[in-house]
Amino acid sequence: MKIVLPGGTGQVGTILDRALSAAGHEVVVLTRRPRRPGDVAWDGVNLGPWAEAVDGADVVINLSGRSVSCRYTPENLRAMMDSRVDSARVVGEAIASARRPPKVWLQMSTATIYAHRFDAANDEATGVIGGTESGVPDHWAYSVRIAKNWERAQEEATTPGTRKVALRAAMVMSPDRGGVFDVLLRLARLGLGGPVAGGGQYVSWIHDEDFVRAVEFLIAREDVEGAVNLAAPGPLPQREFMRVLRRAWGMPLGLPASRWMAEVGAFVLRSDTELLLKSRRVVSGRLGDAGFTFDWAGWEAAAGDLVRRSRGARAGSGRRPVPVSGG
Repeated sequence: MKIVLPGGTGQVGTILDRALSAAGHEVVVLTRRPRRPGDVAWDGVNLGPWAEAVDGADVVINLSGRSVSCRYTPENLRAMMDSRVDSARVVGEAIASARRPPKVWLQMSTATIYAHRFDAANDEATGVIGGTESGVPDHWAYSVRIAKNWERAQEEATTPGTRKVALRAAMVMSPDRGGVFDVLLRLARLGLGGPVAGGGQYVSWIHDEDFVRAVEFLIAREDVEGAVNLAAPGPLPQREFMRVLRRAWGMPLGLPASRWMAEVGAFVLRSDTELLLKSRRVVSGRLGDAGFTFDWAGWEAAAGDLVRRSRGARAGSGRRPVPVSGG
């Protein structure tokens, strides 16, 4: 198959590009900064010559969006919103104008669309969409608006010949340098991976191999469309999640951090505490209903595999870090 990856240079794009290319597919990456032969330049906003790559493709997987690993200033929040909505809109325009439109358009979304909650897991059928919770920072509601507008841009695209799926992905765990697992493992290695603000907030995750398998599954299943959660069935409270990760590395110590300490740390790292403090208790209902099974359903086995692969990567030649999101 010919698979086009707008924004395929980030962490998730790197994972998919590597796996889909290894499986024998023709993968074309659309990026603002082409670096390799075969990469196609685009700006993520306007139609251009890049749209020729979409015409005749079998699959488009749009991953484009400004990284969420930043301070949530008004400027950065607007950039997160615009980069996601604009790219989804223009990908829809390219598909609509194609003589031979792709059969399926997978659009990256996020599990952050669901409410901050501890009482029950959010699946697609019964999950509570966030944005109205009390006692949380105002900008958390803006993050939900970003996710909703991101999905709406895909929904409103006029692409009658193309099936559309929104990937409400939890944190994709891979050993790639610079990815979310690499950051969490660094904290664990330094003995800093203890409970944050009590550690009761849930962490939803998906192993990179299951993420790729789920994408391949959704490409093949012509009867599945709309929003699909990509999350392993075992979300854990943050304190337990990090305890398992420390044990997998062999670090017995995990210093706790209060909320204000998390704020200071996030400021130093030029990130935001929403990534640490929001309780993302998300599971996938529709994947299981359609017959998908997770190879890495439990965090203990998944963490052990990721640590082993991370040790192997560190022992080899160092790889350049990849950004969390792509352009």
